[in-house]
Amino acid sequence: MEESAVPAGSFDQDERADGGIVVGADGSQISYQAVAWAAVEAQLLGCRLHIVTSYASPIGRGSAPVSDEDMAELRVQGQQVLDDAVRMARYTVPGDGLSISTELIFDMITTALLDRSAKARMVVVGNRGLGALRRAVLGSVSTTLSRHALCPVAVVHGVPETDQIGRAEPVVVGTDGSTNSEPALELAFAEASRRKVELIVVRAWSETTGFDVPVMGWDAVRKSEDVLLGALLAGYVERFPDVKVRRVVALDTPVRALLEQAEHAQLVVVGSHGRSGFAGVVLGSVSTALLHMAHCPVLVVRRPPQSRVEDPAGQ
Repeated sequence: MEESAVPAGSFDQDERADGGIVVGADGSQISYQAVAWAAVEAQLLGCRLHIVTSYASPIGRGSAPVSDEDMAELRVQGQQVLDDAVRMARYTVPGDGLSISTELIFDMITTALLDRSAKARMVVVGNRGLGALRRAVLGSVSTTLSRHALCPVAVVHGVPETDQIGRAEPVVVGTDGSTNSEPALELAFAEASRRKVELIVVRAWSETTGFDVPVMGWDAVRKSEDVLLGALLAGYVERFPDVKVRRVVALDTPVRALLEQAEHAQLVVVGSHGRSGFAGVVLGSVSTALLHMAHCPVLVVRRPPQSRVEDPAGQ
């Protein structure tokens, strides 16, 4: 077992370089559930778990400077959050196999997590909490991270299944067939492989696709799209032969199609930018909706900005 504390306000470059998982904690129950999920993910990846909390003073104190006494109290509270988070991680992943480091900061948590996303394998947060951590609703933190983080962002809702039974449920991924959705597919296959579960790949159609489904016949469209989806997935299937894949082509909006599959899933993976055909909807709007509506963890994967293909419609 390895545990270490990083000085407040800093993040050691070696910690970033090891490709660990960074999770934000704020003392709320949902943030501790995020820590539990992140601990399992770190175990699956065989990497370090790095827990971050902020002891910044809450809004409402006005512009008056914080006294040394108040600052000391806030630091004690922040350290207690870290201690509780470590206990949650150790309870979830017992034994000596998980390396954990912690960091106590006096910075805006969103900025801090975005900074750490540059070298992290993944950033994990709850979908809501006490505040940023104590200054902004954690939901706004998750939304900002999903749009701007430089690594995948997992947002945990409620109590995620972290035991072996819960982890038997499938992974779900949405694809629009675009280049921008490739990173989400790649990571979804890897996550399903690590968990040894089925992968459900969803492609959704609605009235905004530009096709006259009643005239063409939905069955014909579905079969044609299923063939195209199979061809799109062929390379991934070859690289991940251990993953059982189920293709779903749905006549529905992307959000409803994914939420339906997510009802009995352990994880939903989606891109954060791209053309959703996925019915002509900007994929970012799909991921944002899932962050607020899904009951299982949502993993948002952004394509690197330098390789992203922009929507010609400018959306």
